[in-house]
Amino acid sequence: MNGVFEVYKDQRGEYRFRLKAPNGQTILQSEGYTSRAACMNGVQSVKENAVMEERFETSVDRGGKHRFKLLAGNRQTIGTSEGYQSNNNMRNGIKSVGRWAPDAPVKEV
Repeated sequence: MNGVFEVYKDQRGEYRFRLKAPNGQTILQSEGYTSRAACMNGVQSVKENAVMEERFETSVDRGGKHRFKLLAGNRQTIGTSEGYQSNNNMRNGIKSVGRWAPDAPVKEV
């Protein structure tokens, strides 16, 4: 069983992707893109950068939730996580992105 990238058009007409783990949980989501091609470039960037631990930036939000961002080589954000209750759970989320993203197929939804 593998993870999967879901590519979709949101209510504002922007293209987005989300990476889902095999259990169906969303582990990374993108910003909005104006074109499908730009969104697919974002997916490819995740596949390439997800295996580099140094490309993940972590933080704790005002509500105490642990979050991470995946950054490209130019330090631009490629994708963001949900909020996690603990640092340990967030670290597991980072590992899941690194594990599932490189070989995840893309599905249009």
